[in-house]
Amino acid sequence: MTPDISFKSMACLRHVILKSEGRNLSVATTQTFGGGVHPREIGNGKNATQSLQIVNAAAPARVMIAMAQHAGAPAVCCVKVGQTVNMGQIIGEAQGFISAPVHASVSGKVVAITTCTVASGKSVPAVVIDNDFEDRWDESVKPCDNVDALSAADIASIAARCGIVGMGGAAFPTNVKLDTSKLEEKPDTLIVNGSECEPYLTSDHRIMVENAEQIVDGIALAMKASGVACAKVGIEDNKPDAIAAMREAASGKQNIEVVSLPARYPQGFEKTLIYSLTGRIVPNGKLPSAAKCVVMNVGTCAALSAAVRKGQPLIDRVVTVTGRVANPANFRVRIGAPLLDLIDQAGGLTDGVRKLVVGGAMMGNAVPTLNLPITKNFGGFLALGEEAISAEESACIRCGRCMRACPMKLMPAKIDALVRHGDYDGAIAAGAMNCMECGSCTFACPAKRELTQSCRVAKAIARTKAKKS
Repeated sequence: MTPDISFKSMACLRHVILKSEGRNLSVATTQTFGGGVHPREIGNGKNATQSLQIVNAAAPARVMIAMAQHAGAPAVCCVKVGQTVNMGQIIGEAQGFISAPVHASVSGKVVAITTCTVASGKSVPAVVIDNDFEDRWDESVKPCDNVDALSAADIASIAARCGIVGMGGAAFPTNVKLDTSKLEEKPDTLIVNGSECEPYLTSDHRIMVENAEQIVDGIALAMKASGVACAKVGIEDNKPDAIAAMREAASGKQNIEVVSLPARYPQGFEKTLIYSLTGRIVPNGKLPSAAKCVVMNVGTCAALSAAVRKGQPLIDRVVTVTGRVANPANFRVRIGAPLLDLIDQAGGLTDGVRKLVVGGAMMGNAVPTLNLPITKNFGGFLALGEEAISAEESACIRCGRCMRACPMKLMPAKIDALVRHGDYDGAIAAGAMNCMECGSCTFACPAKRELTQSCRVAKAIARTKAKKS
């Protein structure tokens, strides 16, 4: 049963960390990128699951597989009610250049074609399948006979066919990143994100510890597909076991470097990670290709290896379930499985839950229900208590901490003031569209002002105006 939840549509939950740390507001200013904050390890939740091996979640009796769980155009359902499907079978076909197919994560019968609500709050088309528990793989899922003979285009095509998307949260189709043939200036470096700087989450950490060789294999395949000369894997120094595992797996590969980075939020954001690893700056409004880089998550690299080597589509992922649950865990779970199933397998919610969050404490989505399906970009679930309830705002004291914390060099307090006075054009002129919504400014604010939320409001209004014009 879902508890009485205090729900607020706000992703930046800095009070989770502030209260557990006695309001540690120190802003890091001496590390590799400007701005950012440094939540202390004590009390930030990673210790609950960082040493726990990934366990396979029990297969769900029914899955609800969303057709829109990736960036770009939603997939279009290509099965009918009553049809029997196999694991790995395409049930949603990609539409357009930026899109991805969706595959059945269980074998069984299609019982409904409907809509479902995903963690973002959107209602999207979905296919419901009753599991027959036979785990029959579709005949199209076959291992590759000669991986070394694959061309760059072949690898990108496999990634597209297998529905591989970014596993770090954005869920951008991987084949689009790998196809650099149309870029005027070719990238030369693959940036691999293993930082996992969000508090509480440890799914990437465990993938690196337990599946390092598969990740490195995926890195090599991604390098070949994108035509880059080298790869740099960035891992925060609070994960020494992951760094050791990845360095051992990459030993002997001179063009793959595993770099230990200071534990500092938001180290894992594309632009900050590129700067930390290469010193290059991605201009505002530009993609990583402007800095001659391709960026991928460690989980995405592992999924690419499975797709190329085994022909396996993206039908499962690792999810951290933690906070106020009886038995926090890292689960490998089928896409489309009910979140409620994972909560049950984690022993259920404990007393005092006040907020449910999908994703991390800083950038995740607060959700009002547990009736959600697991999607490709579903990296974690947090059940939080009193520590997550936002305190009352007070007046800005002009301390400048938000400016020092902002990795994008914005003036969050100024944008906030403009938004509160209805001057949305002024907020856009002040750079609101460049906000990466990391929440560092809100975390650092001693007045507890919802600075990130104001940037979101300005961006949303600007996009609405753009659609109408």
